[in-house]
Amino acid sequence: MGWGRTLLLGDIGNRLDIDDVEQTVAQLRFELNTRRRVQQDVDQSQDERLVRLEADCAEMKLYLATLVRLLIGKGTIDREEFARFVEIIDRSDGAADGRFGGPLT
Repeated sequence: MGWGRTLLLGDIGNRLDIDDVEQTVAQLRFELNTRRRVQQDVDQSQDERLVRLEADCAEMKLYLATLVRLLIGKGTIDREEFARFVEIIDRSDGAADGRFGGPLT
């Protein structure tokens, strides 16, 4: 490929150079399309996992709301006491950030 072919072979050398470039472009297109397909599969898998996680989170929220309302409704705990426990547990993992990363018990 290059000026040597052109100098020695003229138009035939140019055509050979063009063929080489076309093969390289075709190979690069193939590789790009393959990567796109793989990435689309990964994206779809992540989207499906996200949908499942969101459903799991909504279900957990339902159970938690049910449990809290049941405990408050039966007088086992009042709202203020519950709020205090939430604050204590939130801080118990080292950060008062609205999350809990420690063990359940």
